[in-house]
Parts: sequence; structure tokens; C-alpha cells
Amino acid sequence: MTIKKIMVVDDSPTERAFMEGVLRKRGYDVVLVDSGELAIERSKNEQPDLILMDVVMPGLNGFQATRAITREEKTKHIPVIICTTKDQETDKIWGLRQGAKDYVTKPISEADLLEKIKALG
Repeated sequence: MTIKKIMVVDDSPTERAFMEGVLRKRGYDVVLVDSGELAIERSKNEQPDLILMDVVMPGLNGFQATRAITREEKTKHIPVIICTTKDQETDKIWGLRQGAKDYVTKPISEADLLEKIKALG
């Protein structure tokens, strides 16, 4: 699978801008979303090749949004990488149980993130 379009889900404008810069510099199309609810809705229409999902957000958190996206018929084929400050082993296990393909803790290393994207591509 070739990854061209990546959806970045994060309530922090700073994090979204950082991720957008890293990804656009590498030629990816980027869709920016600031909530779990919007991620579920827009993933059905946008059909990104990958979703980078924050966890700690108001409303629906990233674990809940990941679970919804990976279990919905129209979006279950879209891989999700959780990108969060939650760095406990139990958080990682929980994230992967929700359907995420990988888990990265913030602050995110540009090289690490790109390596994980490449591994899914």
C-alpha cells in the first residue's frame, strides 16, 4: 500500500503545524483535524491512507476514535498510528487493542515518525 494522504488528528495547533510541516516536506497530502469526532466523520469522506491520532483531546479521546475508525466498515482498512504524551506501557497496549497499528510518544522524533510511516507503506 502506498501512503500518500495522511490525516493528522490533534487538538493542539502547534502539534498539527509541526506534523503538517514534517509530512508536507516529504510530499504527503495532509488533512488536519482537531477532534476525535471530526476524525471519525472525515475519515469516511477523505479516505486517508494513514491516520496519526492524538489521545488526549476534549470530547472523544483518541482511543475511542481509533476504536470507532478501525471497526467501521468504511474505514477499517485505514491504519492508525497513535501519537501521544501517554507513555505508560498499559497505554500502549490499550491503544493497540483499540486497533492502532503502532504507537509513538511525544515529543515525536521526525526520523522515528517517518520510519513508522514507511514501515506501513
